Amino acid sequence: MPNSIWLYRLYDVAEEIRLDRVEQTLAHTKPTSRLRLSRIRLKSVHIPNPPVTVELGEERLNLGSRDFRVRFTGKVYDLGVISLIMHILLPTDAAYRTILDLAVYLYENDQPIEGIFQAKLEEIQKSLAGAMIGPGLTGAEEDYTLFFFQEWRQDWDPVPLLLAEKEAIGPQVRKETLQHSFSYGPEDLAIITWASALVYDAAGSHDIPDLLEFALTQLLELRYYDDLLSNEMARMYDAIEEAERVTQLRRLGQYRHIMNRLMELVVDINEIMERIQNSLKITEDVFYARVYGAALAVFRTRAWVESIQRKLSVVMQNYTMLSNRLVNQQSTLLELAIVILFLLEILLALPGLFH
Repeated sequence: MPNSIWLYRLYDVAEEIRLDRVEQTLAHTKPTSRLRLSRIRLKSVHIPNPPVTVELGEERLNLGSRDFRVRFTGKVYDLGVISLIMHILLPTDAAYRTILDLAVYLYENDQPIEGIFQAKLEEIQKSLAGAMIGPGLTGAEEDYTLFFFQEWRQDWDPVPLLLAEKEAIGPQVRKETLQHSFSYGPEDLAIITWASALVYDAAGSHDIPDLLEFALTQLLELRYYDDLLSNEMARMYDAIEEAERVTQLRRLGQYRHIMNRLMELVVDINEIMERIQNSLKITEDVFYARVYGAALAVFRTRAWVESIQRKLSVVMQNYTMLSNRLVNQQSTLLELAIVILFLLEILLALPGLFH
């Protein structure tokens, strides 16, 4: 693939997607394959269920008063994520200024592009409906921009591209933009920022873009489940408040219902967290491990994991509180029942005392 700009849109569309069914469904209509990193040894990376890559065709688009060849691909992840990539293929003679102008245009004019992505998403969702478990648009999505070069000139400046900025850039911003830069040899370079990345690989390997996409998928899922937990916690507090307003006997039933929901939520979230964090593991390749670890750090996935863990802790505290209340109220009712039985026994014995 020549020098190109990759626009990513990642969507959470289901609780889970059966990738075997995806391959069966698309086998006769679109070229598909399973992701495999080209340079890394098989034993150095563990991907339990590699995503299915789908070729979605090629078009010509007018972007910033110029026509460009645009190639679309998608990846379907078992976590319930569909990733769409618009590869804008740059002419072989494209000057640096042309690339920068296009980067700025794409940053400032995203509405027409969003419409194209939505149409592609609806198309692939419709065809994969039978492979989705718990389908439904959640509203959770991520976008990202990657500049991919097989030819890179030393006098080109990566910082304006990454920031989509034509104005002069100060030394502090430049330093922050370049702080996550990686190079294995003289013919490769990777620079990762929060909203964009630049990858130069003279051999054309897509390994680093694939690693970044995995990290983005994890970020999307963590954001989704953090938001889900927030909503469930709000429902939990409303349910507890409602239970406090009913009679004691009904309250016990409502407590049990709330506790069952909380336990199901904790089990589901813990299972999902395990799947998210184990979706890709790099064990022996130090360079790729550093790149992947830096991407997770830049995307602040650790902060999202800690946020989810804090909320799970609050949920478990509320579960314990409800459990203690349930035990106390059951004990109170049991004691009351014993007292009533004792009084009833006395009352039944009273007529015999007077005969």
